[in-house]
Amino acid sequence: MIEHLEPRLSKWVLIEYEHASLIVGKDNLAFTNVKRGFKTLEKLGKVYRESAVELFDNEGVIVLDPRADKLLEPSDFNDVESVVVGGILGDHPPRGRTFTLITSKMRRARARSLGNRQFSIDGAIYMALKVAQGVELSDIPVADSLTLKCGDLEIYLPFSYPLVNGKPVISPKLIDCLLKTDIVQLGFKN
Repeated sequence: MIEHLEPRLSKWVLIEYEHASLIVGKDNLAFTNVKRGFKTLEKLGKVYRESAVELFDNEGVIVLDPRADKLLEPSDFNDVESVVVGGILGDHPPRGRTFTLITSKMRRARARSLGNRQFSIDGAIYMALKVAQGVELSDIPVADSLTLKCGDLEIYLPFSYPLVNGKPVISPKLIDCLLKTDIVQLGFKN
């Protein structure tokens, strides 16, 4: 599930949510803490106005938090009810918002990390899915950053992206949007 934590449902966030839904399937994805954009997100998965903190704070929940001491492992999925991923656009350097906004409030949930990396929302969903399928984190290839190029335009994304057959798991729609849209309007920060 994705705990929506951005102040609005921006185009960038929506594209990552759409891609996450494609990765795990609409029936396997839920969005919590949704105050606006309810109908838009219903097309991508289940939607709850309540926070994951209110709905799912128990031992059967894993919170993916870059600050967690323990790495996510396939054995974590033996008795898991759900995995919570922060619906937060990353900052560079990271500010620890997942811990502040989710982990610190979900005292009974198990915090797990994907390593010393900050992933995109859809990338974190992909990583969790692969680990749930029995793949060790160390066996999933990852790019530590991406640079998108179009003519003279270069956009550096300082986030980690899983690789499949040498290609990053990133929505083609996001690439197109970043290369053809006013980046400042999308929330990209240098």
